[in-house]
This record gives sequence, C-alpha cells and structure tokens, in this order.
Amino acid sequence: MGKVGAPHQVKLFFGFIFKEEPVYSSCRKIIEKRFGKIDLESGCFDFGLTDYYAAEMGTGLKKRFLSAERLIQQHKLASIKVFTNSLEKKFSHKSCRLINIDPGILDHAKIILASTKDFYHRVYIGKGIFAEVTLAYQNKTYRGFEWTYPDFKSYAYIDFFKRLRDIYAKQVNK
Repeated sequence: MGKVGAPHQVKLFFGFIFKEEPVYSSCRKIIEKRFGKIDLESGCFDFGLTDYYAAEMGTGLKKRFLSAERLIQQHKLASIKVFTNSLEKKFSHKSCRLINIDPGILDHAKIILASTKDFYHRVYIGKGIFAEVTLAYQNKTYRGFEWTYPDFKSYAYIDFFKRLRDIYAKQVNK
C-alpha cells in the first residue's frame, strides 16, 4: 500500500489572449500584485490557429505567458481560475472580454491547465473548475496529447515551458 504524503509545490503560470497591449499590462500588474514577482515572461505570439475567440474578442489576437516566482500548492489552481475569471469580467466591454486569462501549473512531469469546461479528459477540482494535463515532459521535451490545443504543441510554447521547467527545477532543488 502506498503511503499518503503531502503534494509537492508547483510553478504557477498564466496564459493571456488579448488584442490591446494596455489591457494585458493592466492585468499583468494585478496578477503580480496578487501572486508575487514575475520571474519569466514570454514574448508576444500571434494567436491565429483558431477563430474560437474571434466573435467575442475580434481578430489579430496575441498570446503571452508569464509565471510567478513563488511556488504554490496544487489545490489552489481552482481558486486561481475563479479569480482570473473575475479579472476577465472586470476587463470586459459590453459583455465581451478584452482578455482571456488561463492559469496553469507546471512540475517536473507535466503541465496542467484549468478550465470551466468539462470533457472526458478533464477532472473536476472544485469551485466549478476542471483540470487537464495538457503537456507531458518526456525525453527532454514536452509532448502533447490528442486533446492538446495546437498552439501548445508549437516550438515557441514548448521552448517557453522548457525554460520555465528549468527555473522550477532550480527552485525545488535549493
């Protein structure tokens, strides 16, 4: 029989989809105030592999990632997603979001995203939130699954997450 133990801490990150840089900058400040110093921020990626957000947010969307320096307990992901949903609502205009914020967590083996949408590959984690293993770390890189969003399989995203994993490894091996 396995021994029950405390879960390890994980690296918190956020993915932002937006059109206007000032909206992103405002949300970034709020995230940093709430979750602490930012230790890694990606460049700005074009977000054009899907038109899922076009009706609500328009075209010409961009995507960015950033991570909080402070590690967190895994069970906090649901509350963090509830918070980012409220932040999206705050930055809405005429019931349309100006920014989409998706929190996730990273450890040595995987990347997990939080979602309000249930599906066969997602597990309920409380507060109306589901979790999905989006990428697995194998053979010194990240690999997606059949359900992994195509952009998460891109070299640019995987490069960001490999750099974030290196930061995380240094933090947990102190």
